[in-house]
Amino acid sequence: MIEALINYEFLQNAFASGIIIGLIAPLLGVFIVVRRLSLIADALSHVTLAGIAGSLFLSQSYAFFALLNPLYLGIVAAVTGSVLIERLRRLYKHYEELAIPIIMSAGIGFSAIFISLANGFSSDLFSYLFGSVSAVSRQDLWIVIVIAIIVITFLLLFFKELFLLSFDEEYAKASGLPAKWVHLLFMIVTALVIAASMRIVGILLVSSLMTLPVAASMRLAKSFKQAILYAVVFGEAAVILGLVIAFYLNIAPGGTIVVTSIIILLIVLIGKKIWLSIVMKNEGGSVV
Repeated sequence: MIEALINYEFLQNAFASGIIIGLIAPLLGVFIVVRRLSLIADALSHVTLAGIAGSLFLSQSYAFFALLNPLYLGIVAAVTGSVLIERLRRLYKHYEELAIPIIMSAGIGFSAIFISLANGFSSDLFSYLFGSVSAVSRQDLWIVIVIAIIVITFLLLFFKELFLLSFDEEYAKASGLPAKWVHLLFMIVTALVIAASMRIVGILLVSSLMTLPVAASMRLAKSFKQAILYAVVFGEAAVILGLVIAFYLNIAPGGTIVVTSIIILLIVLIGKKIWLSIVMKNEGGSVV
């Protein structure tokens, strides 16, 4: 494994991208889960698929798009979708959850149209759907690095604002916090993370990496910062173990990473239950 990493650039790209995504996806996922916006990741991933499929279709007719990395149009579609979700949430003030299925439906619809116009699934499109180690280029890695810098900078600058919005949005608005703009920026950053993650995890599985490590961390954490720390640890563990297993078994990395995340979650859930039963038994024994 170490020898292959030294000799093959695509493996270096995949592992470096995976480690970065294992950091930023759960990091942002904590805020997404706490704010009960988990389905937004699914909606934006389908919009991103529409952008990718559209780019692959246009590349068959126009030389410019043939030279352009499909990830760029995917990022544009994801950011556009995030802005539209936010506008729809404000339009349907009492039914904000409607914005998510509307945008998700649009993403699926445009994806189906562009895929059919591009004469069905290609191997390249399949790698975007489920992730592929060999498909990660050095250009993809640089895109991931730039997005990671944007995400970390955003969280450092707006951590307190996001914390307030996550736990008490009404108080945040009453205190003069520019909630509308902070939330819009949050949506855009979420779209960027989804676009960055698709090469490793795949468009159809990317939301899992943003929610499963958080679900595991919330069973153990005693504070919000602990939840962030545990989520990042579980996310990194899932990505690294998933990529190693996928390499040796020659299977899709995206599915392997997600299954590894599920196994980690099950271990945490079962371990927590066993630990609580032991504690309760000891406490009962000491009382007697």
